[in-house]
Amino acid sequence: MICALGSAVCYGTASVLQAVAARAAEPGTGSGVDAALLLRALRQWRYLAGLALDGLGFVLQIVALRSVPIYAVGAALAASLAVTAVVAARLLRVRLSGAEWAAVGVVCAGLALLGLSSGAEGTESGPAALGPAMLGVAAAVLLAGAVAGRLPDRSRALVLGFGAGTGFGVVEVSVRLIDGFTPGELVTNPAVYALLLGGGAAFLLLTSAFQRGSVTTATAGMVIGETIGPALVGVVWLGDRTRAGLGWLAVVGFAVAVAGALALARFGEAGVDTKTGTGAGSRT
Repeated sequence: MICALGSAVCYGTASVLQAVAARAAEPGTGSGVDAALLLRALRQWRYLAGLALDGLGFVLQIVALRSVPIYAVGAALAASLAVTAVVAARLLRVRLSGAEWAAVGVVCAGLALLGLSSGAEGTESGPAALGPAMLGVAAAVLLAGAVAGRLPDRSRALVLGFGAGTGFGVVEVSVRLIDGFTPGELVTNPAVYALLLGGGAAFLLLTSAFQRGSVTTATAGMVIGETIGPALVGVVWLGDRTRAGLGWLAVVGFAVAVAGALALARFGEAGVDTKTGTGAGSRT
């Protein structure tokens, strides 16, 4: 669980840096899957620093996923919004209201409940079709992103955010489906390709969402996409369980952590001034 929380700190800080960089980049083509926009964002040092933190967060996430249930890791990653809120308040001079500080406390309380109730990761490998299914979901995320570019602003942001969250969820599940690490085993495992495609699609969609729509709406969609689906997969097919008699506490902790994260969804916005690339310091 410590690795999951460390991953949340990395991802939450990276979100602030990447939101600033994406908003400072030149406008894209209008597609929800805009590789050129991603390349322009990569010219921003803040985006590169965010990617470095994402890389560290991903390593910690893999370690966490190999030791605790997906539902606990997913809730911890959703709680990265609490980190984003605190970092935005410190670095970008975005003021948190009393209710928002309370939401940060709610997230922490939910994670504490999960930590007390979660058991070890499941040992089941799931049905043979689960790996190919994850690859199909990753491909669908990429297709949905391309279509979402034609939607109205609010709907576009929600679809792009949910798609990005689903892509990150594919990564969470795929990590658990990779058992062998020899070259032969990796090349023939569809979960490896699902992980790469899902992660890449998620970054493309999230970068477009940060620039072209309401990042608050997109972030809320992302939180939903990366938590609920993967948690269900872990419980139904991969054998994730709670400590004996504490299933109810895990459900409460999960719901509380995700609800607190959704209350903080506006901090995907990070108070960005699109002209200067710095914090605007005003409430969005």
